[in-house]
Amino acid sequence: MDTVAAMGFADMWIAKVVGLRDEGDQADFYVVLEELDGDGALPMLIGQTEAMTLSASLGEVSLGRPQTATLAAALVRALRGQVDEVRIDRVDGPVYLATLEVSGPAGAELVDARPSDALNLAVLFGCPVRVSRLVLAEAAARRSGADQNAERLRRALELAPVRVQKAGASPGGAD
Repeated sequence: MDTVAAMGFADMWIAKVVGLRDEGDQADFYVVLEELDGDGALPMLIGQTEAMTLSASLGEVSLGRPQTATLAAALVRALRGQVDEVRIDRVDGPVYLATLEVSGPAGAELVDARPSDALNLAVLFGCPVRVSRLVLAEAAARRSGADQNAERLRRALELAPVRVQKAGASPGGAD
């Protein structure tokens, strides 16, 4: 068993990015992570820019000019480094927090990050995403409530993903 899994982490994949808009409101965007070998899920509210960048990266669509994540990835690579792993490992009030494991010529370092930024880097580096079992338990508790936020988190799990496509691409995604 891998050390991180033994420490209470689940291997996850980025299942989708979704948008939710109530009548008259601006859209909220969520990234949904799903457990590779289980039924755990983590829907997280993220910013619109991070959502569009993540959706484009997942669809292998270039946005033309570098976004924050592509700049960060280029800086890490310019310093001969790489992102080895993303961990969503703690909760601080209403927000989730992440840690990047970054390695380079000077060795490995742990770097604090917002989950949306960390997930964008995970896609660009093709590295594993792991979520603390405690974070997954907190996410399940947040979805179980009767308030509007809990309802939105449950809806995020059910919605179809946001797709960023190249202009002129067919609706099915092939161009």
